[in-house]
Amino acid sequence: MSVRVKLTLSYAGFLMLAGVLLMAAVWVFLLRYVPDRAMLYEPDDGDRLNGGVFPIRSVLLEVFAPRATAVMAFLLVFGLVGGWLLAGRMLAPLTRITHATRTAASGELAHRIRLEGRKDEFRELADAFDGMLERLEAHVAAQRRFAANASHELRTPLAVSKALLEVARADPDHDTGEIIDRLHTVNTRAIDLTEALLLLSRAEQRSFTREPVDLSLLAEEAAETLLLLAEAHGVTLETGGDISRAFGSHALLLQLTTNLVQNAIVHNLTAQGTVWVTTAVRSRSVVLTVENTGEVLDPELIPTLTEPFQRGTERQRGGRHGGVGLGLAIAKTITHAHDGTLTLAPRPTGGILVTVELPAAHPPAEG
Repeated sequence: MSVRVKLTLSYAGFLMLAGVLLMAAVWVFLLRYVPDRAMLYEPDDGDRLNGGVFPIRSVLLEVFAPRATAVMAFLLVFGLVGGWLLAGRMLAPLTRITHATRTAASGELAHRIRLEGRKDEFRELADAFDGMLERLEAHVAAQRRFAANASHELRTPLAVSKALLEVARADPDHDTGEIIDRLHTVNTRAIDLTEALLLLSRAEQRSFTREPVDLSLLAEEAAETLLLLAEAHGVTLETGGDISRAFGSHALLLQLTTNLVQNAIVHNLTAQGTVWVTTAVRSRSVVLTVENTGEVLDPELIPTLTEPFQRGTERQRGGRHGGVGLGLAIAKTITHAHDGTLTLAPRPTGGILVTVELPAAHPPAEG
């Protein structure tokens, strides 16, 4: 049976039970205050009263029973009809939610319920479902853009490799050393891109072990690892701050810090640039900030930098350390996987300020 039929039968059954109880109460009342029999007196010729016995309860039962049956029949019909209408009215929001679910299952994620009325349980369910659809639509759109960009980025090195091999096959006398060097560069870029995609997928799935991690040590480790890169770009690295313990994956948080520092080095001034890496502790969170000098950025460009395969400027594109366009996207994904927030803000004098805020890892109290 459908829920509407069940509710209808429930309403009708409850109404019938109430009617039975009401009739029983009336009958008990009659039994209590009405005697079983009564004496009847009739005057005779000598003005004497002749007595007789009259069964009052039997007469009342004969009168009460058919009327009670009629009332119960009316209550049954009224309960079924009224219960059907009430159940339909009560289940109308659920019908809209079911329709929206089927619409979403068919791929129409832009549909919304937008249930009107008071904020009851159905309204909360509909609002929660609309919120889920909104996030799902944004996620699917991002995944489609990511898949399209990844296909494009992966196709480029494969096409270049194919072209170089065709050149080598068509011209055996061509300098093979140059072709091998170019193939090595192209394949290295393809490998870096593939590894970045795998890391991004791993961070999105949150398939990692959590442990206390000191962000200040990660900042120092990333700075030490990228010191030669900074010197090659003429960039000065400065680190400092407080001991800041977060709770998460050491490997992923180190990757996050390394990506931010490398991005700050590469996207910097051509000479005499600076990168500041600092950590701080707040009441319930720890903060990692990476700030650099560089070109003045358009504020409208900032929100797009965390999208996959987006680069701040085109001068680094295709360079040795230009990256694959996933550095900030990976950093953002790792941050969200650790229940944190990543914000970007342009510096008035040029460059960008990246702030990562993560929940603090509080050590257990010693008893």
